[in-house]
Amino acid sequence: QVHLVESGGDLVQPGGSLRLSCAASGIIFNIYNMGWHRQAPGKQRELVAGITDGGIITYADSVKGRFTISRDNAKNLVYLQMNSLKPEDTAVYYCNANFRNLPSYYYWGQGTQVTVSS
Repeated sequence: QVHLVESGGDLVQPGGSLRLSCAASGIIFNIYNMGWHRQAPGKQRELVAGITDGGIITYADSVKGRFTISRDNAKNLVYLQMNSLKPEDTAVYYCNANFRNLPSYYYWGQGTQVTVSS
């Protein structure tokens, strides 16, 4: 059974930093593409950052230069380092794992809340 467990969400002031972690189990981690998505109240879920099994990285324009995604294949972990946080970054952040974008191999975590507010 596949499990993705996010951690690290918190309340932080504007300009602050957080690091999210996602622990994966039940998959051959190093052949999966991993990503972070977020969903704010009343908005659609959107891709924040993704890292392929080969290490190719993409970012949403809104987070470029502020967020960094990385993965540790030895520990089955994926991280999202978030710096210079803004109130508009407030959302539930979800970890995603997918194998070649095949629907049968698309998994989500339960989400972790990030709130940026003074």
